[in-house]
Amino acid sequence: MKNSSLKRRILLDVENLISRSSSFQKSSSKFNKLHVAILKKHYNAADVSIDYHRNRVTMNIIVDDKQYDPKTINTNLSTIYTNLFFENLKDFLKSCIDKDTKNLAFYASLLRTFTKKEVKLSVV
Repeated sequence: MKNSSLKRRILLDVENLISRSSSFQKSSSKFNKLHVAILKKHYNAADVSIDYHRNRVTMNIIVDDKQYDPKTINTNLSTIYTNLFFENLKDFLKSCIDKDTKNLAFYASLLRTFTKKEVKLSVV
């Protein structure tokens, strides 16, 4: 029971953080990093760029993780270039939140980084 309330709280706090970060007309570099981190995690992407004025996201989506080796320089990763249009940044980013349990640690670290708020995690 406690774990489900923790999951709900983390997801709710991330959605609130997205709402706060999307409400500013001029996006700061701090919030840009938050948005890019969420998109990279959801799409398994590299080189994510957000054009807030044209409502566009460009990124290279990694096709096959098996080619990735963190011990070497990866120059030949198979990627797909993608140019996405979004109507509402807040709704778009909220749709990128994966609500499964394995991503909770990532979202807790986002909260810790962008709000300086500690979230206590327990083993499930």
